Amino acid sequence: MLYDDIAAIATPPGEGGISIVRLSGYNVISKANKIFKAYKKEKELTNQAAYTLTLGWIIDEEGNILDEVLVTIMRSPHSYTGEDVVEINCHGGSIPARRCLEEVLKTGLRLAEPGEFTKRAFLNGRLDVSQAEAVIEIIRSKTDKGLKLALNQLTGKNSLIFNRLEDDLIRVNAMVEASLDFPDDVGDLDTAEALGLINNVLINIDKLLLAGERANIYREGIDIAICGKPNVGKSSLLNALLKKEKAIVTNIPGTTRDVIEDFINIKGIPVRLRDTAGIRLTDDLVERIGVERSRQVILDAELVIFILDVETGITVEDKEIFKAIDNNNVIVLVNKEDVEAKRITDGELTDLFGDTKIIRGSVKEDIGLEELEKTIEDLVLSGDVLYDNEEIMINLRQKNALLKAKKYLTDTLVLIEDLPLDCIGVDVWGALEAIGEITGKSLKEEVIDRIFTEFCIGK
Repeated sequence: MLYDDIAAIATPPGEGGISIVRLSGYNVISKANKIFKAYKKEKELTNQAAYTLTLGWIIDEEGNILDEVLVTIMRSPHSYTGEDVVEINCHGGSIPARRCLEEVLKTGLRLAEPGEFTKRAFLNGRLDVSQAEAVIEIIRSKTDKGLKLALNQLTGKNSLIFNRLEDDLIRVNAMVEASLDFPDDVGDLDTAEALGLINNVLINIDKLLLAGERANIYREGIDIAICGKPNVGKSSLLNALLKKEKAIVTNIPGTTRDVIEDFINIKGIPVRLRDTAGIRLTDDLVERIGVERSRQVILDAELVIFILDVETGITVEDKEIFKAIDNNNVIVLVNKEDVEAKRITDGELTDLFGDTKIIRGSVKEDIGLEELEKTIEDLVLSGDVLYDNEEIMINLRQKNALLKAKKYLTDTLVLIEDLPLDCIGVDVWGALEAIGEITGKSLKEEVIDRIFTEFCIGK
């Protein structure tokens, strides 16, 4: 199947400026030429140099024109897949692209599987697995920060780090093998040097895991719930952060009767922001259902913004709501600081909330919102957990491979003085295999297939 010529529509369905039909394989240029009629007869696709555009028509078997197109030629090995690649730029819309693809397939190409273009880039040595996985991260990125981390991975920064870990482990493995095979010439294993190398790898694995947890926030985002008693400004805060009128705002307590949510980018972090119904005892059946839903949303949230009303002071209701918030990540926002009649003192806040982060502001006057966003960033990221001043994106598969390598090396470290050399060699080789799973050097075929099936067809 690796030597088949493949084709697929590479653009999403729907109307647009252009649609692209992508072809890859070692015979795709000549096959595309069979259904292409250039404006100028001498512009045969087979005669065109790499990285050229040729204007013409796609024609069917009877010579009927299906669409006016621009055809891009990229020749092996300097293409995305490492093979010859043709991209047919049709007019936007599903019909032109589908008709073009149908004619392409009639020339002997088959429809590409999900992710097969990127899979071929990996199999042809254009990308390692870590870089290939970065492609899907780029497509799925929700913020500029997530995109930046994925691009770092695509350009090979992650691979360089993993390669350095491999170099240290290969050095240890070579020392063990030399002591086993040539004991008279090499002598016993230099335990101190081996320990130093293994310790260095373990330290770097721990750094990568920590940095990966931080970067995962940019990929997956977090859930934030806004809570408080009725009429403290929860819906106003939602609207202010979203910069649009998502929730109805009135001075009537209990206006919000259900959970309202939307997505927002806060300091590069994708956030699902959820405005909850004002929590209070009520005889209104609809409002009561909304309150119960709100309680569950607050329990499920990864961060809670608890709003107080400076005009009403801290009430028994406020204290009961705060007591019910079972979450370590809480920000207390004292709202309506623009009014003159303030009934909440700093002493009361300290007594009730202790070390909890407190912000005084006014949603109406846009006071304290920048501080709120910065506090969210600080709480979510929990400080500067970086790898050598770099943020590293690590997915679940890579994390599990690092944990597997760590287990092998930790076992070796504990017993290195007592273990026979061949046992040390087995553990070090196991760690090497685990690191190789990240770059693809030791991946099984079924794992490779599973990675690329996550991609869309045409990528």
